[in-house]
Amino acid sequence: MKKRALSFLFVAASILGVGSITMLAGDDDNADQAQAERNRIRIGFEIAPVPLNIRIKNPKNLNAVGLGSYFVNGPGGCNDCHTQPSFAPGGDPFMGQHKKINSENYLAGGQPFGPVTSRNLTPENGLPAGHTFEEFKNIMRTGIDYDHAHPQFGPLLQVMPWPSYQNLTDHDLLAIYVYLQAIPHAEPGVASTTP
Repeated sequence: MKKRALSFLFVAASILGVGSITMLAGDDDNADQAQAERNRIRIGFEIAPVPLNIRIKNPKNLNAVGLGSYFVNGPGGCNDCHTQPSFAPGGDPFMGQHKKINSENYLAGGQPFGPVTSRNLTPENGLPAGHTFEEFKNIMRTGIDYDHAHPQFGPLLQVMPWPSYQNLTDHDLLAIYVYLQAIPHAEPGVASTTP
């Protein structure tokens, strides 16, 4: 009876759009993992620094948006490189201030890295940085530069693939991608010349 009930919950979860949470009948470790993922989804929605366009999202992707926000705004720290400046005036935690993300230029790139700047990750025609999921996944895993913006450096982006992102699962990368689809388009900020 317990196996049948858990199987029913898995099927119901898949239909309701929480298919990203997998549970095996009688497996406490997977139940703990499912709860941990639900917590990450909740936290992701709480820490998203910009309004999310989730009205157009498939209900099955709602959990992915929250999980993607968790990765992007939590341990991933994508804002640190892809937002210029990273923090709003008076909100720089490195200056002892209460953290406030620069939502106006959020993930729009423009952060200098030597002779190049970080790329704009916000949606172009509904696609993060204008890339399909397969392209995005390949960029994250290999660093390939589909835009060929700096051919003098070869076929790879200068800072990607970031080592900690290379080994994310397809599930996690898809969550990041779906989140990036849900954020508003933004333009890069200008680098400050004063601290």
